[in-house]
Amino acid sequence: MASTCNKSFSSNYMLLKPEDAGFLDLAKMLFSSDIGKRKFIDCPEGAREPFGRRWIIFISVMVQKLLQATAKPMAAFGSGVENWLNLLTGNGGLFGLVMNALKGKVVHPDKTSASFLSFIGNIDKRLELDTDISGGDKRYYAVLSVMASKASYENPKYIESIVKDHWQMDFVGSYDFWNDYQEKATTQAFVLEDKNDVIVVAFRGTEPFDADAWSSDFDLSWYELPGAGKIHGGFMKALGLHKNQGWPQEQDDTKPDTAYYAIRKLLKERLQKNDNAKFIVTGHSLGGALAALFPAILSLHEESWLLDRLEGVYTFGQPRVGDEEFGQYMKNIIEKHNINFYRFVYSYDMVPRLPYDDKTLMFKHFGTCIYYNSLYEGKVVAEEPDKNYFSLIWVIPKLINACWELIRSFIIRYTKGADYKEGGLLRMFRVIGILAAGVPNHCPQDYVNATRLGSPDVFNSSVLGSNQPKILKMQ
Repeated sequence: MASTCNKSFSSNYMLLKPEDAGFLDLAKMLFSSDIGKRKFIDCPEGAREPFGRRWIIFISVMVQKLLQATAKPMAAFGSGVENWLNLLTGNGGLFGLVMNALKGKVVHPDKTSASFLSFIGNIDKRLELDTDISGGDKRYYAVLSVMASKASYENPKYIESIVKDHWQMDFVGSYDFWNDYQEKATTQAFVLEDKNDVIVVAFRGTEPFDADAWSSDFDLSWYELPGAGKIHGGFMKALGLHKNQGWPQEQDDTKPDTAYYAIRKLLKERLQKNDNAKFIVTGHSLGGALAALFPAILSLHEESWLLDRLEGVYTFGQPRVGDEEFGQYMKNIIEKHNINFYRFVYSYDMVPRLPYDDKTLMFKHFGTCIYYNSLYEGKVVAEEPDKNYFSLIWVIPKLINACWELIRSFIIRYTKGADYKEGGLLRMFRVIGILAAGVPNHCPQDYVNATRLGSPDVFNSSVLGSNQPKILKMQ
């Protein structure tokens, strides 16, 4: 059933509405290509899809409905896990907790404090930047970006403490942004400025127990924007797409702040005060998807001045965000404005291999892909190996690699130094990786290791080639 409001900014779209989906209506869709008849799908009248795509829609809607139904217990369970992990840390481990309990001196965690770690933070507790990689090193902005992406999962006081006290940088702010479709604040980001007058915008990725973020990931709605191609609807909604309006040039002042408009305003204000300043956008997982889309919307709004000040986009474990036409649109932006766009992929991380790049789905990657194997050896590739993840050919190599990574977790502190020590929580994920290869590979730990231990040669212009973004411009 077509929506005249959606037609106002896109004449070709497919918007999924899981809240309106009944099981019978879902089942009927599998037997009829006319998806426009389904009340939970908003699309142009008469739109039809082959069975393969209808099956993907079925899965997407079912998963979103499950996430909506379990959102509260998921959040409660995640909160309990985080409290327990911080309770152990705050009391010096299990033995210390028992002793403190006997003494009546248990240290209880405070979720809003600068010492409380998220679940992601408990996997990799490193705070400091690598002191051996400074502003003159080609890896500097990659290392800063991945640490900012990791820090984005934490609470505002924790982030402020890291930026100010540990990195000695200017903390601009930490923000919760409105999602017009989920009708709540579901998108988080923080902003800092380093000593080289570079502003870093770090988008938070998908938290393990956040049903809203998972819903954005699984929402395979899409909009085709004139001249830009088809773009993943869930990611656009998280970035700030306005319901029934799309991307107006300016946001209505009566509406709560959405990520794109608020960050664009902040960047304009700070960049206008300093002619030498530039900015970076970065993120891990879902955060990487939002970082990849940010310059695209700037281009749609003809914000050439801002794009010329965009030093680079650095994404880690980023999923695909659009079709082939969108990829070409982004390549043109990257070349026109001389933007360093680096997409980092570690080993068999499954997220960069989703959604599929095949005949059923339409998603393609773009930008310079820097791929690291499990020895943290990096190279520039056109596409990461096993690009769609589920392939029988890669089952044995993945299993061998997962076993090696489990072994490596016990020896890496001796081969690479104490900063690379892995704790019990990550080792648990390494074990899971033997059964489900690619799950532990998505953790920020390996991306931090890769950018620190990998050779800076991957950033050389001679390696990237004439069709890739130019070498990182150091201050």
